[in-house]
Amino acid sequence: MVPTLFEKAIPLLNKIEQAGYEAYFVGGSVRDYLMGRQINDVDIATSAFPSEVKKIFPHTVDVGIEHGTVLVLENGEEYEITTFRTESEYNDYRRPEAVEFIRSLVEDLKRRDFTMNSIAMDISGEIHDPFNGYEDIQSRVIRSVGSAKERFSEDALRMMRAVRFVSQLGFALEVETSKALAEHHSLLRHIAIERVTQEFEKLLSGQNKQKALELLLSSKLYNHLPGLSSKQDSLIRMTNLPIHSLTSAESWLLLLYLLQEEQPKHFLIKWRLSTKTIKRLCKDLTFLQERLGNDWSNYLVYCAGLPTAHRVENVYSVLEGKKSVEVDYITTIYESLPIKNRSELDLTGNDLLQWTNKKPGRWIKQILDTAEKSVINGEIQNEKNAIRGWLHRCKLI
Repeated sequence: MVPTLFEKAIPLLNKIEQAGYEAYFVGGSVRDYLMGRQINDVDIATSAFPSEVKKIFPHTVDVGIEHGTVLVLENGEEYEITTFRTESEYNDYRRPEAVEFIRSLVEDLKRRDFTMNSIAMDISGEIHDPFNGYEDIQSRVIRSVGSAKERFSEDALRMMRAVRFVSQLGFALEVETSKALAEHHSLLRHIAIERVTQEFEKLLSGQNKQKALELLLSSKLYNHLPGLSSKQDSLIRMTNLPIHSLTSAESWLLLLYLLQEEQPKHFLIKWRLSTKTIKRLCKDLTFLQERLGNDWSNYLVYCAGLPTAHRVENVYSVLEGKKSVEVDYITTIYESLPIKNRSELDLTGNDLLQWTNKKPGRWIKQILDTAEKSVINGEIQNEKNAIRGWLHRCKLI
């Protein structure tokens, strides 16, 4: 049965065809459908030019009209509909100088990166596959459409896409495509870091990331990734670990640990990661280093927080070469904590000022920290009078 996302979009193809033009589902959605994978969105290609698409549909947005893409708003959904096109010379190894709108599906599919992504499906579910992409899918092969050297020279990001697909799909590169990757790896330096990072993060989320990292090494692509040109040994070590089940966030953490950077934050900044992501990874790294020398305690779980503790434990288990059995234990510890954050502590700085008549100062934070830790460790109840009595007995106030 055709997936629901295709079914929802069929009325759009109907309207385009009723207007006298061709329309097809194309790209990754067709590939994933043929592989039985989950489909998250659909792309539509048509022989109708952008101005003609806009006449067919009353509600549109010109999201990329210079490249033939019109965003169509239909029945509460958004669909990107792109005109068949050919492309001129690529002078920056990323984008063509110009595009020409055409009426030929085959010519449009010819400009795409890999055969598995150069398959179209019409409204009846019939497959149009001029470059034998389905055969390559069945053979689990990633093959460039036409000359791999030309495809990579046109758009150097396709090299990272090839490696990313190895990780996500578990496919192998066809021989000529693999050779071209090794010969043209230096072209990656022309690509914006943000685009490279997007592909690298997708690579790290795949279950076959070990195979993909090996390909980064053998092709020398790693030499053009931020901060990795001199880190071959660290990458080799990562490929020798059982990393298949790690998430992208956990894979970043493992890589960061293996690199042993003196300033991990500066390394992450080179990748143009968000400030939030960098902060999280640096925090995770701190707790991973703590975990490598200690078992989980109530206070360590409390300070880390449950998401960090789980990520850290999964990476720790990979480094130790054993199955993670502590994750449920960590969850049990966390759920049993008397408080989950400082705001739940039944003690404030104002309480301490009232009880002591002292002037404000660093001593307040020191006492709050001590009381917080004692509550977490079960030494005192999280109740104001109990805490006050404990502080008197310890001669802290």
